[in-house]
Amino acid sequence: MEEANLLEPVRRAVFRITDRGVALLKENPLKIDVAFLRRYPEFVAWQAIGEANAKNKVGQIKAILPEEAAQTPEERVASAHVELTDALRSDLLQRLIISSPQMFEQLVVDLLLALGYGDGRREMGEALGRSGDGGIDGIVKEDVLGLDAVYIQAKRYARDNTVGSDAIRNFMGSMTVKHATKGVFATTSSFTKDAKLQAAATALRIILIDGDELTRLMVVHNVGVRVRETYELKKIDEDYFED
Repeated sequence: MEEANLLEPVRRAVFRITDRGVALLKENPLKIDVAFLRRYPEFVAWQAIGEANAKNKVGQIKAILPEEAAQTPEERVASAHVELTDALRSDLLQRLIISSPQMFEQLVVDLLLALGYGDGRREMGEALGRSGDGGIDGIVKEDVLGLDAVYIQAKRYARDNTVGSDAIRNFMGSMTVKHATKGVFATTSSFTKDAKLQAAATALRIILIDGDELTRLMVVHNVGVRVRETYELKKIDEDYFED
């Protein structure tokens, strides 16, 4: 009735009768249904738009169904797993962007430990926090005496705030002061082409980890995530049924 201009909204769940509605009440109709409302051109136009949208939606569904129907159940499970993982990585990235700088620095340290650096022992990694250490955000020792170490730079940036070559050069300078040869520069955003060229051109070994790679590694190595559900896909044990 609103689309037929018989009622008008006042606020949520509250409507007011219009002059057209008052005029209709004077006719004392037995019932007001869809067929009755077609006497109003506004309602007919609104209904036509709805039918067109519905047809488009059906067409979209039909276009998708053949592809899905051709998949095996295992393929559909794999496809769903990819979709869920992509959604998880997107949520992870948003969570990292709004986290504190100190938490992000610790996360990068934890990730390197999960990757096997420092034998995966928590005491081998340290996030330097607000104090910093000459432009270094964290350190992971690769041996007990600390004779070899990986130095970390962690930048928690918005997606559109890319890391440029100046930031790489500053990191290189900080590493040189520490006589370091290995470094990891991690960010929630991405690196410019010049930044990648700068990291590749130096004699120092600097690994760049952007937001996409960061969330991929986090999911693979269970940093900041945990298993929610486990489903077992089983098949017939052919060896069991052999004579």
